Amino acid sequence: MQTIAHHRVVRRSVQALAAACVPLLAAQLAHAASPSLGAINPRGGQRGTQTSIFFDGGRLGDTQEVLFHKRHPDDAIPFKVLELKVHNDSRVEAVVRIADDCPLGEYAMRVRTATGVSPMRTFWVGQFPAVAEKEPNDAFDEPQPIDMNVTVTGVVTNEDVDYFLVDARKGQRISAEVEGIRLGLTLFDPYVAILDMARFERSASDDTALLLQDSIASIVAPEDGTYVVQIRESAYGGNGSCRYRLHVGSFPRPLAAYPAGGPAGEQVRVTFIGDAAGAMTRTFDLPVEPRDHYAANSRHIELFAEHDGLLAASPNRFRVSSFANVLESEPNNDTQTATATDLTLPLAFNGIIAEPGDVDWFRFKAAKGAQYDVRVHARSLGSPLDSVLSIYDAAGKRLADNDDAGGLDSSMRYRFPDEGAFFIAVRDHLNDGGDHFVYRVEVAPVRRGLTAQIPRFGRDSQARKTISVPRGNRTATLMNSNRHDVDGDLVFVAPDLPAGVTMHAQTLPSNLSQHPIVFEAAPDAPIAGTLVNYGVRHADESQNVFGHYSQVVDLVLGPPNNTVYYWCHVSGLPMAVTEAVPFSIELVEPKVPLVQNGLMNLQILAERRDGFDGPITVRMLWNPPGVGSKTTVTIDKGKNQVLYPINASGAAQTRTWHIAALGEADAGSGQVLISSHLAKLTVEPPFVTMKMHMTALEQGESGQVLCTLSHNKPFEGPADAELLGLPPNVKTAPRQITRDDKELLFDLETTTDSPPGTHKQLFCRVTVLQDDVPIVHNVGQGGVLRIDRPPPPPKNAPPKPKAEPKPKPPQPKKNKPLTRLEKLRIQAKERAEAAAAE
Repeated sequence: MQTIAHHRVVRRSVQALAAACVPLLAAQLAHAASPSLGAINPRGGQRGTQTSIFFDGGRLGDTQEVLFHKRHPDDAIPFKVLELKVHNDSRVEAVVRIADDCPLGEYAMRVRTATGVSPMRTFWVGQFPAVAEKEPNDAFDEPQPIDMNVTVTGVVTNEDVDYFLVDARKGQRISAEVEGIRLGLTLFDPYVAILDMARFERSASDDTALLLQDSIASIVAPEDGTYVVQIRESAYGGNGSCRYRLHVGSFPRPLAAYPAGGPAGEQVRVTFIGDAAGAMTRTFDLPVEPRDHYAANSRHIELFAEHDGLLAASPNRFRVSSFANVLESEPNNDTQTATATDLTLPLAFNGIIAEPGDVDWFRFKAAKGAQYDVRVHARSLGSPLDSVLSIYDAAGKRLADNDDAGGLDSSMRYRFPDEGAFFIAVRDHLNDGGDHFVYRVEVAPVRRGLTAQIPRFGRDSQARKTISVPRGNRTATLMNSNRHDVDGDLVFVAPDLPAGVTMHAQTLPSNLSQHPIVFEAAPDAPIAGTLVNYGVRHADESQNVFGHYSQVVDLVLGPPNNTVYYWCHVSGLPMAVTEAVPFSIELVEPKVPLVQNGLMNLQILAERRDGFDGPITVRMLWNPPGVGSKTTVTIDKGKNQVLYPINASGAAQTRTWHIAALGEADAGSGQVLISSHLAKLTVEPPFVTMKMHMTALEQGESGQVLCTLSHNKPFEGPADAELLGLPPNVKTAPRQITRDDKELLFDLETTTDSPPGTHKQLFCRVTVLQDDVPIVHNVGQGGVLRIDRPPPPPKNAPPKPKAEPKPKPPQPKKNKPLTRLEKLRIQAKERAEAAAAE
């Protein structure tokens, strides 16, 4: 009997939890931005060995540690950093010891610097020593000789074909498995073949259900001699990014495990199917706890086939549940021969669609009104089955069916209408089949669950997915919570934050799935980092519902439309306390509410230090439901404040929310992103609402717009009211209203040039003062003003008399320049008057 070496997860499900750290004294980059990480080289290593891992990127000169993501919370970190060397700002070398018992497969890792945490990249651990590909090896007649049980590291360029020569004995297994697209570098679709010296392909593979675009080939050598392993791009393409790790040896390579799951805490006998040397059976001790259905990194464990001390290069995935197995018994192709069980639900029905046209039937009993989630696990476990699931009553009447609700796996929620016997039937969508078309149908109780993740910010799935908190400052993120049959308010929790870091978060209301979170570091917080065991739970702890942080990282995208071809899951939120930055921002908490259909200017203040006077771009991290804001505003160079306009729709949810603003600036060595505190913003119904009655006027006429007022909340003093949305050449004057007014009249004046027609965009802006702070309302939206042309005069009517021209007002006379004679006369007159006076 064997035990599972590690309760591991699928190649894509890389769980993050802890970090290994080696202190490093390096030159500090003042106010630098977070590091970038483009690649990890080499792409993998052999377990039980010491190796150098090179991290290539940008802003790495102040690297302080390597963070290793766990693949399951119970795992130990299988890497020990012996030395950390900073070569320059774009390369760091970690000398690492890989544990002897390190589980094979994919690991996520990243570096932490004094100024942030890098994106995640992957590294693969294998069981064989690495051998580098050596060109020329692109001719069948001139292959590169290699030993058995090695991992060849190479690259396929355009139209390149790599050949490798191995010796084998008769009856010896020759297996070849490539890690190509799974290295996460590019859309690489490898083709692998094993050929004899007569150039006949004994085994060949392009895509596989088990490994996606990566390939598997395996044979039993028919005679002593040499054999050639070929690898190329399936369409003879390739480029410098099409790197591979090709495992060649006598290791087993089954394609499926049957049954595909078992009960937690029990021993299960598992048959590995599809190996070139035939089926093999092993007994495994399953984990005591079933895997969480809603945790993407915990939906299954990994089982490795083993033969003569060698493991399969990659695992077969296996479900662990809390209920019993039912195994099919052939023939079971209809209701009469269905595999029957007296066990009560919940149950797991296991089988193999063994040949084209095969349909498997199971008979069981259910209680009236019992509701279950019924799901096929096939493609999710690496089986080629494209399932179709059907439920029938005892008479063979079909009650429900599903094809692809769970991706290519079938899934449904079903409530049994009566007490008694029912059937489940499983088939392939294209009526295909084969000995490794394994499946498992779990009829499970409806389980409540939660998961938490940071939403995407643009196309890059890793953008803003790390938390860097500068000393004495704050940073913020949005956090989503996916609810699975969970009602009520939720609370975000982070029990293992770095020393000196505090989390500020509002309870997530039952009708929302997203909220802002602010992390604040004390001025003396140690510069350090970790992978935080972040989670979300029900606000009522007696509900006993908890979910972990889980993030999807897209690694390989391609056509059409940036389709994601390969990705992985990580959990554990990367977080670091970083060096102080030379600015901070504050969102001044509003003293008055924002009313529905209202406007407000938020005041954003900046504190500048260390001579920093650059512009700061400010954006809202999050707007409450029904609240809108300008995309960004800028605190100009050398300035310390800016007003940020926001508004509320008529349907904005009324309550007190918590909001935060982000500030971004180039602080010397790159962009730095920080946040304000969480500030309260109260959204309330408007103090007053209005119905604006339709008004009709002729061009050139005067009239009034009547508005009927409804008061929701009293206010002190008069409020200003302004009629807006009028068409051109129509005038009115502002008015005032009091808390007691029931009606409001606006005087209108039109001209002969006022545009005729029905104008429906009128509204009234009412400004109420509360503690001398304006509360702006937009009310009466959709008011209508109709402007008509004057009617034409009746036929044969005498012409209208011409209007008497209005007398022109007297015009002031203009002073003309005096002639010389006029000047002399004036002077003479003045002398005469002076003499008479004497």
